[in-house]
Amino acid sequence: MSKTDGGEKLLCELGYKLGHTLGEGTFSKVKAATSKKYKGPLAIKVMDRRRASPDFLYKFLPRELSIVRKIRHPNIVRVFELIEGCDGKVCIVMEAAATDLLQLVQHLGKLPCSPKARDIFIQIVAALRYLHDRDLVHRDLKCENVLLTADGRRAKLSDFGFSKEATKCSDLSTTFCGSPAYASPELLMGIPYDAKKSDIWSLGVMLYMMVTGYMPFDDTHIRRMPQQQKKGVIYPQGLPPLPEACRALIAQLLQFSPVARPTVGQVAKHKWLREDICVGNPSPEIPGEQ
Repeated sequence: MSKTDGGEKLLCELGYKLGHTLGEGTFSKVKAATSKKYKGPLAIKVMDRRRASPDFLYKFLPRELSIVRKIRHPNIVRVFELIEGCDGKVCIVMEAAATDLLQLVQHLGKLPCSPKARDIFIQIVAALRYLHDRDLVHRDLKCENVLLTADGRRAKLSDFGFSKEATKCSDLSTTFCGSPAYASPELLMGIPYDAKKSDIWSLGVMLYMMVTGYMPFDDTHIRRMPQQQKKGVIYPQGLPPLPEACRALIAQLLQFSPVARPTVGQVAKHKWLREDICVGNPSPEIPGEQ
């Protein structure tokens, strides 16, 4: 990690040409960038230690930096460089993508019975399996955290701000992480939770969203969500029938009881991920793709 005078001025001095802001959080922003040092478009996450909460500063940020240093997988966004400035700024330089899964679903309406939906989901599962096999949990799985390359052929999991190591089965999490719409029942109820099983629930929400274009549960009233979740998913009226294997997988992922949910290794072997369905359908167009 480089140590120098930090911030956007430092990035420019290091040869990065900064573009527009891609996203912004309470303590961070993500800027588009290019550099002669690395080929292709870049995204630089700039975090400000001075504005951060103690939890972010002493717990979440160190975990994120530790994890992104040691993970490398074709379906995980690649981090090229970590830069720290003496003004309290921390910058993560990573590869950029053309769009994300949420934008794709919104653009197309849904990805029902499509090789594209299955192929993207297979890649998400591969990334999550890589993490879980190394006792790492993501804890913020959602469609906007799956980036897609311009050709639409590769999905990459991103944003490890809530990730952590979970080395033992008994190592339960207590922190509320991620978006309520993707959160597991146990997390919403404030029960200490198995973060791997919570990731599996979020995976189910993502798959439902991909193939229907809708969220499975209404998050308008968060306290009532566990009651909905316990009843199971209801599919929108008028939706073309989904493959039975796909519906069965969604049901398994969205089991109310965490112990009833499969491991990510079991998900990877599921029938739907191995079927040839709707062969011959053209690949959906990626928004902005020329």
